[in-house]
Amino acid sequence: MSLWSRWFPDTPPLDPEAAQRLAAWQALTPASKTARLDHDRFVVMDVETTGLSLTRDHLIAIGAVAVKGGRIDLDDSFEVVLQQETSSGKDNILIHGIGGTAQVGGIAPVEALLQFLEYLGPDPLIAFHVTFDETMTRRALKKTLGLNFQHTWLDLAYVAPGLYPELARKYRALDDWVEHFHIQNFARHSALADSLATAQLFLVTMETARQKNIEDLKGLIELEKAQRWVSRTE
Repeated sequence: MSLWSRWFPDTPPLDPEAAQRLAAWQALTPASKTARLDHDRFVVMDVETTGLSLTRDHLIAIGAVAVKGGRIDLDDSFEVVLQQETSSGKDNILIHGIGGTAQVGGIAPVEALLQFLEYLGPDPLIAFHVTFDETMTRRALKKTLGLNFQHTWLDLAYVAPGLYPELARKYRALDDWVEHFHIQNFARHSALADSLATAQLFLVTMETARQKNIEDLKGLIELEKAQRWVSRTE
């Protein structure tokens, strides 16, 4: 038995309506990597989880906000708490602030994740430290919807150092970059608040990227790949 099978041994079948909604999302044409920074829609997201283990912990909440035409669209935002069988521990709740009642009374996972996919559409995802957000999101989608989630992601944890090499060794965490650019975060470790702070950082990097003649997502992805290589050699 594969590791993947051990993780997801019993993905339940979807009811016809949920299956139809999932199929409708899968039929969308993925956004092109040539999506223009000053024109197209990007979705900046963050997640809250029961812990930091990529294999044992699971998704509690998703927050996201859209950047369209080079601006944050607050009317185009998303937040959901996934219903938990039991609430996470007190120490975990102190971090993200989602209490036991809110967790147990959240949206049923199938509905919550379908709502997220429908909000996302075909557009690229932006996050800071993508590996964690992507892994936790993919695991939840596979376990709950049976979906092998393959999507375009951009990691600002590598894009920012690539654009500001003089700061690369000094700043590692999202908090470092947010503080440097005087970005306000109204509720740290809230998925929606962190996605909004990350979106503001994305705007800053977009402006600097344009000054360096990077006009589209493909250019930022290439920059990210180059910075990942630099990080491995340091």
